[in-house]
Formats: sequence, C-alpha cells, structure tokens
Amino acid sequence: MTEIAEHSYRPGTEKPTSFLDVRDLRVHFPTDDGLVKSVDGLTFRVDRGKTLGIVGESGSGKSVTSLSVMGLHHGGSAKITGEIFLDGEELVGASPEGVRLLRGQKMAMIFQDPLSSMHPYYTIGYQIVEAYRIHNDVSKKAAYQHAIEMLDRVGIPQPDKRVHDYPHQFSGGMRQRAMIAMALSCDPELLIADEPTTALDVTVQAQILDLIRDLQKEFNSAVIIITHDLGVVAELADDILVMYAGRCAEYGSADDIFREPQHPYTWGLLGSMPRIDRERSERLLPIKGTPPSLINVPSGCAFNPRCTYCDLTGGRSTSERPELIDVGHGHRVACHLTRDQRDQIWRDDIQPKL
Repeated sequence: MTEIAEHSYRPGTEKPTSFLDVRDLRVHFPTDDGLVKSVDGLTFRVDRGKTLGIVGESGSGKSVTSLSVMGLHHGGSAKITGEIFLDGEELVGASPEGVRLLRGQKMAMIFQDPLSSMHPYYTIGYQIVEAYRIHNDVSKKAAYQHAIEMLDRVGIPQPDKRVHDYPHQFSGGMRQRAMIAMALSCDPELLIADEPTTALDVTVQAQILDLIRDLQKEFNSAVIIITHDLGVVAELADDILVMYAGRCAEYGSADDIFREPQHPYTWGLLGSMPRIDRERSERLLPIKGTPPSLINVPSGCAFNPRCTYCDLTGGRSTSERPELIDVGHGHRVACHLTRDQRDQIWRDDIQPKL
C-alpha cells in the first residue's frame, strides 16, 4: 500500500522512504481576481510497482498536482511550496534544467489529449526518436528501430510503416497508444497518466488500461492515474486519493474506499457512478451544487455548502477546517462527522442506494 503522511507533517523532518514523496505541496496562482489555491497542502507517497489513483471533479487540483511533479510549472506565475522527492532527489528547489533531464528518463507523463500534446508537423516516429535520443547516446537509425519496437509493444499494427505517420493520421485510441509509447521510450520509473481514457470508447478504454497495467508489471514503475472516473481507478489503483478544492478529502486502499468510504464527498462520487455488477433500483445520486471557486474557498470544510450532513457537526463544518485523521490501517479522512455518525450514515442511508 502506498502511504500518506500525517496532515501535521512538517517539511524537512524526515528522509523520503518512497520512490515519490510529496510533502505539503501548495501551488498558488496570482490573478487579477485573487489568489487561486489550486493545490493547498497535499501530501502523499507512491512506491515502485504501486498505483495511486487521484480522483475528484474538474477543478479539484488533480492535473495541477501532476504538472508540479513533472516540473512543468517552472518559469510560470505559479508559486510552489512544499517538497517533492523523486527517488530521494528534491524537485521543487531544483533547477529547471535539472528537472528537464529527469523528464522522460526518470519520470514521464501521458497527457489528457494526445492530439494537442503531440506536434502536428512531425511524424510520430520523429517525436519518439527525439525523446529517446535526448537521454541515450545512440544513432538515429537505432533510435528509429527503438521507436518501431515501442509502437509494436503498445499494440499499433504495422509499426514499421505507422512510425512515419503524423498524429492526425492516427485514431484517438492509436494516438493514446503512441503517447504511451513515447512516455515509456526511456523506461521511466514514474508514469503519470492524466485522464488517459477520456473521450475513448469503452473497448479502447479497456485496452489502454490493460496496456498500462502490463507495462507497469514489465518495468515495475510507480504509476499515478488521474481521473474523475472511479471505474478507472477501480480497475488499476492500489490506493486512492480523493481530492476536493485542492486538498485531500480522503485517502485509503482501493478496497477501503469502495467498501467503507468515510467522506460525504466520496459517497457522492460513488453514488453518481453507474454499476453493472449488481441490480440497482435507485436512480443515480448526483452531488448537489458545483465545486467551489479556488479563489474563494468556503471557510471550514470546503465541501460544507454541498454536504447533506454538515448540520450534524454543531457548526464546525462552517468554521473549522477538518484535520486529515487516521481511521485505521492507513485509511484517512478529513471530516467533522464522528466515526459513529459516518458508519451509521453509510450503513443506513448511503450503501443501500448504491
């Protein structure tokens, strides 16, 4: 199981023990309207060979977190604090050049939209070759042969011919496979997949997820899957981090999150997910309201304006930010409801409707 540190962790007080160790990460963007707190105190760890699923609605800070790990906010207006250790090397304070050298070789990312992430003027093979030769002193011929092998490995037919095609000549699923081939060309030890199956049909979705799983086993990579689709993380993740308004609402193993979720927001995500593994007589249960503005996050618990149960906390939900507390076996939740209240609501009100 990947680990998540205590909410009260103070940066610099312990040495990193996991391959990826993110500590009290904060990513804020100054704007004319105010300070956008996209990520506001996030801490998590991922080991080699393990998969962490980060879930939440659009605007919860998932993609900003991944871009911070990849060092893609350097040079922009973002104000980044906290610590990110990759195999013991700190990235937040590292130079942009130092982080750039790690991208591709030590860590890689599958972006949400491969059509806009790939250069339209260059062939698929050229782009894979370019990424590979940055980190490997090989001839162009050897690099092209490696590109063909990678395209074949991710299931693209006739790779020796398709290597010369342009991104627009690939279907959506094939472009995503090509993006995975590019990301894995240098055998990275950390793979971040940001919405890897968005806009793909369910058959291609399943193929992409199987591909990520198989390649992880082959390379023993640490994997982060970022998505709003709980079905995707149910398929792949060992552990799940539920984000809301830039913070961690709940963290636990995939079994804990699906069988004994503790946060009302997680209940809402589960209630809005179609199920085909059991008969369901109730309609899907949407979460009322919309995610908050990250410029004006509600006081207290950020979820309180949308929470059906905030009246049970004696006013704490609107006045006091909840701590991330351990409820057993590394399962953590940031909620003012007592354990007994949560267990009763889950057992009597939520679970029967799922």
